[in-house]
Amino acid sequence: MTAASTSRGSLRRRGIFGPNLADRAFRLGTFLFASAVLALICLLAYQLVHASRPALRQFGWSFISKSAWDPVHGSFGVLFAIYGTALTSLLALALAVPIGLGAAIFLAELAPRRLRELLSFLIELLAAVPSIVYGLWGVFVLVPVLRPVEVWLGAHLGFLPFFQGAPYGIGVLAASLILSIMVLPYITAVSREVIQAVPVTQREAAYSLGATRWETIRGPVLRAARSGIIGAIILALGRAVGETMAVTMVIGNRAEIPTSFFSPAYTLASLVANEFAEATGELHIAALIGAALVLLVLTIFINAIARLLIWRVTGGHRRVR
Repeated sequence: MTAASTSRGSLRRRGIFGPNLADRAFRLGTFLFASAVLALICLLAYQLVHASRPALRQFGWSFISKSAWDPVHGSFGVLFAIYGTALTSLLALALAVPIGLGAAIFLAELAPRRLRELLSFLIELLAAVPSIVYGLWGVFVLVPVLRPVEVWLGAHLGFLPFFQGAPYGIGVLAASLILSIMVLPYITAVSREVIQAVPVTQREAAYSLGATRWETIRGPVLRAARSGIIGAIILALGRAVGETMAVTMVIGNRAEIPTSFFSPAYTLASLVANEFAEATGELHIAALIGAALVLLVLTIFINAIARLLIWRVTGGHRRVR
């Protein structure tokens, strides 16, 4: 053996050559990529804060506690948009969660393999449809169908405040229906994966004690998957809160707190999308960017809660693959 080969072998054992150096380089590279994502989020937040400073300085906390939106007189408050965002998102979840969770249980526990693969593909395909396509479908298909439905709801449930008002078709209900379709694949896909991750031994233990399939699913399976399912719902909530174009096209875009499901309204995202191109004054632009900042903070908060809940389903440990 030559001296050069002996020296190279010694260096390889020390980690200067060989897999240790490659591992360190790979770890450093991935760390830089992850840090770049964090840096982009921090830069985005900084730019939003900096650009919205005129509105935040002038209005302070009243910017999020008042509903006065008057570009002519320079008075801005986004409470109506926060309320519209919360109302449409929560109503969308109320419509999508039962369907999505039921579909997830069927796909994970009951469906034949071929049917499971086909339905999973079709449901997940909903997430790939562009937002503008949902908006066009809502304007030309959903809204005309929804008008007689709102007339019926007003006639039979008009004694409730949420079912009063003129049945235009556009408004909170139309936006919520669009959002429920858009968040359905998120609830279904994540819930299905969480349910399938429940150990088979828990199902076998329930069957050995005489439980039926329904009792097994309702008991140990859903109980073990509860945190992950809640995480899926909150992830869907974050998706609904940030949706823009489809909601803008069917919500009616009226700057006031909606009094019923039939009323036109604004969300934070639709407010920015609808008015930013026409904003001229510095204060108006700063107010719209301030609305975007509120939306960013709300979205980060919702997604952080979702990540914590999904982390809980693994028992706080990272999986080794």
